[in-house]
Amino acid sequence: MATIPVSVEEKIGAGEDGGNGQFVRVILADTQAIFRAGLRKVFALEDDIRVVGQAETLAQTQSAVAKFSADVLIFEAALTPNPVEAVSNLLRQSPGLRIVVVTPVADEELTLELFRRGAHGIVSREVEPEVLVTCLRKVVAGEPWLDSQGIRWVMEAYRNQNNRPTGSRPKVQLTPKEMLIVSCVTQGMKNKEIALRVGTTEQVVKNYLRKVYDKLGVADRLELALYCLNHHVVDNTKVPPLPASGVNGNAAKAAAAAASASGASAPSSAAPPSVSEDSPEKLS
Repeated sequence: MATIPVSVEEKIGAGEDGGNGQFVRVILADTQAIFRAGLRKVFALEDDIRVVGQAETLAQTQSAVAKFSADVLIFEAALTPNPVEAVSNLLRQSPGLRIVVVTPVADEELTLELFRRGAHGIVSREVEPEVLVTCLRKVVAGEPWLDSQGIRWVMEAYRNQNNRPTGSRPKVQLTPKEMLIVSCVTQGMKNKEIALRVGTTEQVVKNYLRKVYDKLGVADRLELALYCLNHHVVDNTKVPPLPASGVNGNAAKAAAAAASASGASAPSSAAPPSVSEDSPEKLS
């Protein structure tokens, strides 16, 4: 059974940071109690790190961020089907918070999207305890944290974007529907969520994206997002909210009905994505 966010004051009156009593205050948000317990043991050995709250669902994480004064949120990507949007929302909720995202495996697309949307650090589930401690101190000091592979991905993405000749990108106007879809892409949404938000099907979204790629001279959705952000293409485009029925799985039916009315084919399944309960290797 899920628990409510819990305050964890582990070192009251214990060691101080350089004698000034300053601590790195951390909220642990992870689906696995064993993983959270392992991190608490790791941080208990550090005089300048204190766990002040914990959560095991996205809703609890939002509540913990609002309730506890924290410097860093350690956020498991598997807490939500869309960790990119969740990170963005949490940063809007608490702009001064530093977020370190724990990913199950190294993933180039997820790493780039998280970093672009404001994550301050990204580590894998198998991160060594001493590396995670160093990561927390770095992000609190205002430095981003990526492993060497993540740094290469970011550098390559921006190098590819900047090296593309300006003349190869035709100056074209996007249609309102294309603008909506592109705006969703720049916010890290997948085709399924985009389809729900704009009232169409995943296949129609793919068709629109292919046309946009050709118009702008980009190769994939990452290049599209970088191009649109660098050129402020969708700055004034408002992304439509998810239909209210989406939480019960009815949003896909509504999207299918809307698509049917416009002559498009319906999605093959209306079931929302599920989150696996399986846990990767634990940190103890």
